[in-house]
Parts: sequence; structure tokens; C-alpha cells
Amino acid sequence: MKRVFLAIALLVAAPTLGNGLRPFVRGSWQKLRSAYRGQPLIVHFWGVSCAPCMADLPDWADLRKAPGDAAIVFVAADPEPVAQAAILDALTRSGLGAADCWMFADSFAERLRYEVNPGWGGELPYTVLITREGRVSTISGVAGPEKIRDWLNRQAQLR
Repeated sequence: MKRVFLAIALLVAAPTLGNGLRPFVRGSWQKLRSAYRGQPLIVHFWGVSCAPCMADLPDWADLRKAPGDAAIVFVAADPEPVAQAAILDALTRSGLGAADCWMFADSFAERLRYEVNPGWGGELPYTVLITREGRVSTISGVAGPEKIRDWLNRQAQLR
């Protein structure tokens, strides 16, 4: 229970860019990992300028409804600057307006990607799956709802 309160406190204390978007800046990756330590976490990096990402977002809204204690966080990681309004519009239209959402807020995006995974070249979508024990796996490209649902089910069974 302490972990849940700590995660909520850390996320509430994080500044927002307005309308609920949080700035993903240097150090944000470690803050996210710390806030959700001890519970399964999926961080889905997507972009407004990425057609497969946009087609995929409604599936992610459905996945958020899966049973279990896994958290799903969304980070808009467009390679070029995108207006916050466009990001919020895409999230809202996809049913993700109430999700924990961030956006790259550093002009040196390579540094942010490196913090997440030194081997990540910036391709989108990019999904990071972290077990409650902290084991990390990644999916480059469209993950597919079946694959994510299977991972979520395995995490729920391991409780």
C-alpha cells in the first residue's frame, strides 16, 4: 500500500504541460520507473506523426481496462515538435484522455531515448514492458493487442 501512495505522490508532484500532459525530460525515465516500482509497468512511446501509432491508440485504450495491477503510461515521442493540442486531441479521440500521459519536452530527444534504452534508435511505436521484479523487455513496432494482453495476463498470474 505504501508503494501505491508513493507512486501517486510522485505523479501528482510532477509538473504538467497543461491539460494533464507531463513533460518527459532528462530524469523522467528514472522517476517513472521509481514511481511504479514493484508493479508491472508498460510504457508505450508513440507519435502523432506515426500512422501505425495513431491506428494503434484505440487498442491501447482497451488494454488499459485489463484486470490486474499493471500500469500503462503513454509518452508522445515525435521526432519533430508537435503541438500539445494535437497530442491531447489524439489521446482524447482514442479514449486515453484520462491516462498517465507524457510528451518529450527536450529538444535533444536522443538523450531522452538513450535514458530509456541506449539501443533505441527512435523508431515508433516503441513499447517497454517492465515486470514487478524490474525485468525489462521491449517491442519495436506495433506490439499487437494479443501480445500485450498475454503479457498482462502472465503478470496477473505471478502476483
